[in-house]
Amino acid sequence: MKKIILFLFLGAGLWGNSQQMTLKKGIVVDSIPVKDSISESYSLFLPTSFEMDRNWPILFVFDMEGQGKRAVRMFQEAAEKQGYILAAPNNVNDSLSTSQNILVTGRMFNDIIRLLPIQKNRTYSAGFDSGARFASVLPIFVKGISGVISCGAVYPNMDILDTNNLFQFIGIVGKEDYAYPEMLAGKSLMGRLKFPNHLLVFNGGHEWPNSQYLEKALEIFNLSAMGKGQSEKDEIYINETYAQNLEEINRLIRSNRLIQADNLLDEVMSVYRVLKDSDSLKRIKRELRKNKLFKTMTRNENNTLMKESFIKEDYVYYLEEDLATYNYNNLGWWIYQMGELKKYDNSKIEAEREMGKRLLGYVNALIEDNLDIVNSGSQVDQDVLSLLWMLKTITDPTDYSYYLKIIANSAKMEDYGTSLFYLEELLKKGYKDKAELYSLENTALLRITPEFNEIVAKYLKDARYDIIEE
Repeated sequence: MKKIILFLFLGAGLWGNSQQMTLKKGIVVDSIPVKDSISESYSLFLPTSFEMDRNWPILFVFDMEGQGKRAVRMFQEAAEKQGYILAAPNNVNDSLSTSQNILVTGRMFNDIIRLLPIQKNRTYSAGFDSGARFASVLPIFVKGISGVISCGAVYPNMDILDTNNLFQFIGIVGKEDYAYPEMLAGKSLMGRLKFPNHLLVFNGGHEWPNSQYLEKALEIFNLSAMGKGQSEKDEIYINETYAQNLEEINRLIRSNRLIQADNLLDEVMSVYRVLKDSDSLKRIKRELRKNKLFKTMTRNENNTLMKESFIKEDYVYYLEEDLATYNYNNLGWWIYQMGELKKYDNSKIEAEREMGKRLLGYVNALIEDNLDIVNSGSQVDQDVLSLLWMLKTITDPTDYSYYLKIIANSAKMEDYGTSLFYLEELLKKGYKDKAELYSLENTALLRITPEFNEIVAKYLKDARYDIIEE
């Protein structure tokens, strides 16, 4: 089998001149220029089974930092196994407007459709977090996208969904991800709106799922296309994937991951109901519903989800109040709240341990969203910014960047007491970069004080400047 495809463009070709482009199969090819664009490019992956004499499904993957190669690599293993072309633009970015990102995406779409044999009605989009939110709205604005894989992000705005423009939505989320409750609710709402949708749940937090779950999503697209008659039915593929799913469900049950087993049962039954008899799955479902442990786990999860919603409301309310009134005195309340979350780590109830992780992720995301809002304003409120930085040292104490911001900003305002306090807190947490400390912006006068150097010497053995004792 040939591993390299040659594309020859003559006359007014891909870049305006006669040009030959070589694409290797089975690897990610980066920085492919977009036609009629001076600086735009994309990354591309062709499975090793790729040939030009048949049409292929394609998945467009979005990284809102413009890292197309990184995005494609996340799906590479799954795409190789399931037979998908992958493409990702290098020029979409959170700093651009949605309309600008859509224009960038559209130019890439047009380029690839001219270049490769794409299967009709088999164009999909995917991403993680902000990339997932962008991928999710594309079917509204770009004709021909029939499905979305959203990792770690609920559909961004249910109000814009058009029941005359249905597409398949596959959510993938960790049970410790702060997006988990919203994605559960989103699945229910999309179902009521008659959008075909699925939710795959894994053990983990706000992170890319492993390749197993990405492959499962592509498998669902394949099976759904067969069920709709968009691609030829492959009985061997159907039976093999059914058996694999059945084994995975039984494995989850054996390991007492009963809620995940029930979730996967629902998704598998919905996919295979038009493809084959699924009586064996129905029997497992009935038995699982009678299981006392499953009932207990379901009750615990429902209780913690309710409790979680109330705690999140408190976080939103108090953060808004603190920022509106510059309430530095309420930092102690936030320290107390983080102590309460830590208690869930030792809970005997798994649902409570998962809730504690979700709430910690949620409060950090809430603060970071407010940081983005403050920094995007025409005039930055420095007091609000400083308060948010202080909150981040409480909710994410191992992220040293916020301590350094406070030290530098307080020194600029000649509030050396605050700078010294956060310097010591930083060093207590294990920070070791003395060179960075002694090059912090706006700290020239602070760095020569005996107090600064005493603290540095206490934790890092010696200071850059001698401590002069009176």
